[in-house]
Amino acid sequence: MFQTASDTAMKPLLGKAVIVTGAASGIGREIARTFSGAGARVAALDINDPASAGNVADEGCRAYRCDVTDADIVGRVFENAAAEMGGLDILVTNAGSAQQGAIGDLPMNELRRSFELNFFGHQNACQAAIRIFRQQGRGGTILFNISNQSVNPGKDFGPYGIPKAATLALMKQYAVDHGREGVRVNGVNAGRIRSGLMTEQMILERASARGMTPHEYMAGNLLGVEVTASDIADAFLHLALMEKVNAAVLTVDGGVIATSLR
Repeated sequence: MFQTASDTAMKPLLGKAVIVTGAASGIGREIARTFSGAGARVAALDINDPASAGNVADEGCRAYRCDVTDADIVGRVFENAAAEMGGLDILVTNAGSAQQGAIGDLPMNELRRSFELNFFGHQNACQAAIRIFRQQGRGGTILFNISNQSVNPGKDFGPYGIPKAATLALMKQYAVDHGREGVRVNGVNAGRIRSGLMTEQMILERASARGMTPHEYMAGNLLGVEVTASDIADAFLHLALMEKVNAAVLTVDGGVIATSLR
């Protein structure tokens, strides 16, 4: 397809094929909407019905049911999505859930369950993407939704934060191992975002754990502002367009010294 300079400016991802996991709600839904609005063909994957999400109908995203903890299912869904979209250029691996509990009291099966989604779910998605990138022979981009919990553990939030810390290391390892194949791998450390993952009840619990009011908790950053899912989606789009950036982590939380990488 011939693209004019105006097309590139208005639709910078025109012609690109993108898979977003965990795309039926919250941050994932906003990422799918933002990337579709930037001109990409987007496959919206979720264990829940992604077809019920407004971004699928309104933005023309393709909807697929997918349990990212099952490597076989992930492989099949990725292959089908890539075939229908004419390839794969970008994976945004976003699916996750936020378990809580004091780590010394936590049943082992609960910690394993969190790792299955919050770590191995990313590994399954990335391996499927790498296989497709290699078949295409032109590299690609992988973007991780990590979390500022990966560098700033919260009280009683270890079941979520520990696998997220491992996922930060996973992101860097993919950049190290596959950069020479033309694969760029970067991540966003998202701050506190109201979403299906961070419900009003969770906000109350997390604020209490840190001795704050809900407002202080959500806007507890250097700018004193609340960060939204749209802000996170914009960060992912920014990273997707930076062709010479690899193994980078962009923290989007309004500025919190404890989460700044150093």
